Formats: sequence, structure tokens, C-alpha cells
Amino acid sequence: MIVASLAFYLFSIIGVISALNVIFQRNPVHCVLWLILTFFNAAGLFVLLGAEFVAMILVVVYVGAVAVLFLFVVMMLDINIAVMREGFMKYLPAGALIGVILFAELATVYGGWVMSPDAQGLRVVPAPMDLPNTEALGAILYTDYVYLFQSAGLILLVAMIGAIVLTLRRRPGVRKQKISEQVARSASETLSVVKVETGKGLS
Repeated sequence: MIVASLAFYLFSIIGVISALNVIFQRNPVHCVLWLILTFFNAAGLFVLLGAEFVAMILVVVYVGAVAVLFLFVVMMLDINIAVMREGFMKYLPAGALIGVILFAELATVYGGWVMSPDAQGLRVVPAPMDLPNTEALGAILYTDYVYLFQSAGLILLVAMIGAIVLTLRRRPGVRKQKISEQVARSASETLSVVKVETGKGLS
């Protein structure tokens, strides 16, 4: 129990510090690196809560794909840090307003959990104890919600095809590769043997 408490405080403190560095670091590359550290600490907290599947998804999807993609995009973009610093005071009132609204919402949710007499009972979700967390989630997802799961997959497929169709542009005059014509060409059409006399070649 003491080890779990120490691990919780360790992950929490490092997670809060890394999250603050995501906001206050001036170099965008450093911000993304601190974001990756935040994801790792959040995954550790999920493991302590017994949600191994959520922790695995957080590491594989967000750290392994999303955060790395952010890092590549930020490194490829030529971001003028001086211009970003100049616009900080311009967007400070809007950011402060959003922060106050978010804090009020969190305080409302926390106050509801504390003041409600049935809050402790609602926090505990009954689950089969003989199954691991990931197996229990998969059993529920592929039995009770299998049609909704398949529908979500179809919606994502349609969205992906729609994005490809909307961004596809046919521009005239652009040379494109024609594989069938390349395969059908013979050696006589692609090679030309030139006989150069002695002493008349290019030096």
C-alpha cells in the first residue's frame, strides 16, 4: 500500500510539473516533449487505478502516434518564436476567461461528488472480478455494443474517404506515372546505343 501511494504521488507530481511546462515552455519542440512525459505519467496513474487498457491506449496511440506526429510537424514548421511571444498578451484575456470557466466546471463536478450522499456508490462500477480489465472491456464491447462499435468504424471509414475526396485536386499539365505503359515498353523503346568514334567522345 505504501509503494502504491508513493507511486501515485510520484506520477502526480511529475505529471503536474510536465503539464505546466507544456504551457509555459517557449520552445514548441520542448512543449511536445513535456507533453509526451505527461502522457507517460497519466498512463502510470491509470495503471494504479487498474485500467491497464486505457494506459496502453494512452501510450500506444497518444505517445506513439499523436505526440510524435506533433513533434514532426513542429520541427518541420518554421515557427517564429518572437512573434508568438508578442501575441501572448493579446490572447491573455481570452485564455484567462476559458481557464476560469474550466475551473468553475471542475469545482461544480467536484462539489457534486462531495455533497451527494450516493457519490461513493456511484464511483464503484460493478465488474466481474475473475476477468482482467482488458478482457472484461472487450467482452462488453464486442457483445452488448458490437453494433455500435461497427457503426463507429463505418462512420470513421466514411469520414476518411470523404476527406480524401475533398482534398483530391486534378490539375491539368501534371505529369503522372502510368505503370501499364512502363511495363509494356520494350528495350528498343527505352535504350539507344550510340557508337562514338575514337577520340571524339566527351572528355
